[in-house]
Amino acid sequence: MLQKLRDKSSGWIATTIIVLLMIPFLFVIDSSYLGGVGANNVARVQAPPTWWKSAPSFWPVSLLWRNAEITSDDFRTRFEQARMSAREQAGDEFDPRQFESLENKRLILDQLVDEQVVRLAADEAGIVIGDAAVAQYIQQIPAFQRDGKFDPDQYRLAIAQGGVARTPAAFDAMVRDSLKQAVIPSALAGSGFVTAGEADRLFKLLGQTRDVQLVVVDAVPADVSKVTDAQITQWYAEHGQDFRQPEQVSVEYVEVLASQLPAPTAADEATLRARYEAEKARFVAPEQRRAAHILIEAGSDKAAARAKAAALAEQARGGADFAQLARENSADPGSRDSGGELGWVERGVMVGAFEDALFAMQAGQITGPVETDFGFHVLKLEEVKGGQGKPFEEVRDQLAAEQLRADAEGAFNALTTKLVDEVYRNPTALAPAAAAAGLEMKTAGPYSRDQAVGILAHPQLLRQAFSEVLIADGTVGEPVEIAPGHTVMLRVSAHQAEAAQPLEQVRDQVAAAVAADVADKAMLAKADALLAAVADGKTSLSDAAGKAGLSVQALDQLPRGVPVPGTQANATIFRAQPPAEGKPGHGKLKLDDGRHAVFALTAVIAGDVQQVPEAQRQMLVQQLSQIDGNNAAEAFVRGIRERFKVQVNEDQL
Repeated sequence: MLQKLRDKSSGWIATTIIVLLMIPFLFVIDSSYLGGVGANNVARVQAPPTWWKSAPSFWPVSLLWRNAEITSDDFRTRFEQARMSAREQAGDEFDPRQFESLENKRLILDQLVDEQVVRLAADEAGIVIGDAAVAQYIQQIPAFQRDGKFDPDQYRLAIAQGGVARTPAAFDAMVRDSLKQAVIPSALAGSGFVTAGEADRLFKLLGQTRDVQLVVVDAVPADVSKVTDAQITQWYAEHGQDFRQPEQVSVEYVEVLASQLPAPTAADEATLRARYEAEKARFVAPEQRRAAHILIEAGSDKAAARAKAAALAEQARGGADFAQLARENSADPGSRDSGGELGWVERGVMVGAFEDALFAMQAGQITGPVETDFGFHVLKLEEVKGGQGKPFEEVRDQLAAEQLRADAEGAFNALTTKLVDEVYRNPTALAPAAAAAGLEMKTAGPYSRDQAVGILAHPQLLRQAFSEVLIADGTVGEPVEIAPGHTVMLRVSAHQAEAAQPLEQVRDQVAAAVAADVADKAMLAKADALLAAVADGKTSLSDAAGKAGLSVQALDQLPRGVPVPGTQANATIFRAQPPAEGKPGHGKLKLDDGRHAVFALTAVIAGDVQQVPEAQRQMLVQQLSQIDGNNAAEAFVRGIRERFKVQVNEDQL
């Protein structure tokens, strides 16, 4: 029937059938699917059903379309992850206001949308990830390995103590979903290639050298004395933006420095013993148990699985080799090959029933079956260690040092808190808060963003000093931690907006700019005269330079990309067209020091492919192949996204 629908989807019969099929859905489908994006979602991706890829998107056929929602929580989680990553990379240069921009939020949302698009495309392609692929991927994760090999204990501990604690089943599901999502893009990314001919052409270009003759025009001194009032007035009118006074602020600030606080006195014996009693658990090695197990999956017949586990437990108690029983019967791929060995286990790592049974056993005991969500287990406890505490005398010095640090930090935090509390009582004045806390209030300014020095150049304090909110309200900013034990609070006391400087104030600067422009144009005119002299092709650059009293510099076999005769000048030379046979090409360029020059391009020599080391060749070919494959993967996502429907609710960002 589905094939008939596909074959006849353009006729009135198909339309009637679809309408009839849609009627039951109207009574069971979530009402949010009839409109736009759900109230608590930031985006929705809709794809046609896998069995009808050409299904139209109009209602009621659209009710058959598959939906993938991106919730506000999904977006917020990804956004915070991106924020942490950006903060870590930028350090003190991180700007939270810029990161919070709508443009940046859309970029992150687009990543989430692309993931949903690829996930729906994988469903459409019928991609299924098997258990073996999931297990292989997990066992290759370095965080789950010890000495280069997968360690079941490390695996369970890592996923239980991660940012989001997960059970093995939940982690497996997450990995399966990620692998499914990555199959098509990864395959496309790995399909990129570069032909031998393409690689050779690239190596010839990269290794290309050029023979160049260069004539540098002598610098013309800038003579301010010859600049007229009319030139100054005209230049100022045309270039007023170059002579503006930058935005400036004056600030008041208070520093809290732990290094300037009185050193705390050493704690007495009673305090140290009280701390020891309160934190005694810290000095007790956690109890660990070395165990092995055999897992029998329940499957569809729990009774049979339980009976099998009970029989294996009896065999082990009767003297059978537990390790051999595990290798032959256990369904746990992580421990089966090692005879069921789980290594050393602490409380809080295993699932409840398993852990309760394990920590109730005696060394050498075998018990089972123990039922968990994974099936039925037969347990063997091999060894117990830990649970022993250190006496007070052994850790006294450690406690004393920790108490001193805690007292110093407490005094610093108390003073900082007092300052903040006083500021909150009167947020538009810093002097009273500084006096109440016994701290000195300092002042600075006026200064611009580029003139800030010392701690005031700290990125966070610089942002506060030029914050529109703090400038408008006159309030004290939030405390900024410059370094451990060093906190600063700042208030903008005066503000001067960016403004045009009157001509009388910047007259000398304008005159210097005019003189520099006149000198530059004079050099450029000399360069143009040289070019005109060789334009007919009859006069060489050497002859033209000699007549002008200038020297010629030969740059034979000039490589691409080197800072000779300058970074931009080199790029200009390699952008020039190759010379015609027997006729050099000419052009002009500007050097890094501001002087002008004329060049004659006499020869272009292609790079020698045979001279490229094989390792370098392979590396570049691999990089180009990766670029080609990544472009293919990106094109695939763009194409699928155009075929699907994407709705975004920016109000939820």
